[in-house]
Amino acid sequence: MEMQSKTIRLVGVPMDLGAGRRGVDMGPSAIRIAGVTQGLQQIGFTVIDDGDVGVPAPESRDPGPANARYVDAIYHVCNRLRLRVRRALELGEIPLVMGGDHSIAIGTIAGVVEHYRNQQQTIGLIWIDAHADMNTPEISPTGNIHGMPLATVLGQGHPRLVQMGGFSPKVQKENVCLIGIRDLDAHERAVVRDSGIHAYTMRDVDERGMRAVAQEAIAFATAGTAGFHVSFDLDGMDPRFVPGTGTPVKGGINWREANLLMEMVADSNRMTSMEITELNPILDVKNQSGEVAVDVILSAFGKRIL
Repeated sequence: MEMQSKTIRLVGVPMDLGAGRRGVDMGPSAIRIAGVTQGLQQIGFTVIDDGDVGVPAPESRDPGPANARYVDAIYHVCNRLRLRVRRALELGEIPLVMGGDHSIAIGTIAGVVEHYRNQQQTIGLIWIDAHADMNTPEISPTGNIHGMPLATVLGQGHPRLVQMGGFSPKVQKENVCLIGIRDLDAHERAVVRDSGIHAYTMRDVDERGMRAVAQEAIAFATAGTAGFHVSFDLDGMDPRFVPGTGTPVKGGINWREANLLMEMVADSNRMTSMEITELNPILDVKNQSGEVAVDVILSAFGKRIL
C-alpha cells in the first residue's frame, strides 16, 4: 500500500463525555487551526475534511452509571464514528480522526477493524499514551470512559461498547503495542501485565531508545496483519512540549522521540489509519499543543527532513 497515492479524510470528534474535565471538545478545531490540511497537502495528499461527528453537551445528558459515565451517549457518538471510518476505508481513503477524549478510539478502531474483517484480515494497534487506558467499569477509580478504551477493544469492559459492530475483541493482544506509559492505576498494573499486549514504559524508552522500541512495536503490529492503526494520546508526550492536555504526567516522550516514532511508522508504509486525542486548548499556550499535534501527524504521513 503506497500511502503517497492516497486521499486522507479528516473526521473531528469534539467529545469530552469520557473525560474528567471539560475542554477536549475543542481539540479538533485547534488541530485544524494549526494547519493540518495545508500541511498534508504540502506533502502531496488530497485532503477531504468530513467535518465533525455530532456530540451532545454533557449538561444535556444524564451521566448514567457512576462506573461508566455517559456510556449511552459515548456509544452513540462512537457508533456514528465507526460508520464514517469504515466508509472512508471502503472508498480507499485513510481516515485521520481528531479528538476529543480517548474514548473515541472505541469507534475509530471498530470501524477500521470492521473494514479489514470483511476482507478476512486483521489489524495491529500502536497506542501512544501516558496511561494504559485499560481500566474497566469494575476497577475504574473515576468511571471516566477515556480510561477504558484499550481494554474495550481487547474485549474487556462495558458490554455495549465491547460489542460495538457486533464482534469482540477488535484486535489480538499479540499485535497490540502500548508506548510511553508512566502513570497507571493500582489495579491496572496487573491488568496490563496479564493482558499479553506489548507494553513499553518510559523506562523502556529511556534504556533502549525510541528507535529500538519503535522497530519492535512495528514488527509486532504488522505480524500477520493488513497493517496497523495508530492511536496517539497527546499526554503520551512530556507536558513541556504539550501543555494542552487534561491529564499531564511529567517525564514523557519528547518532541524528537515522538517524531522519530511517527517517521518510522511512515517508513513502514503499513499504517491503515490514525487518530490523535486529548488536546485541550483551554490548558494550552498559544496553540502550541495543536502545532505539535500537526507535527506528529505530518511525520506519520511521511514528512521528511530531507
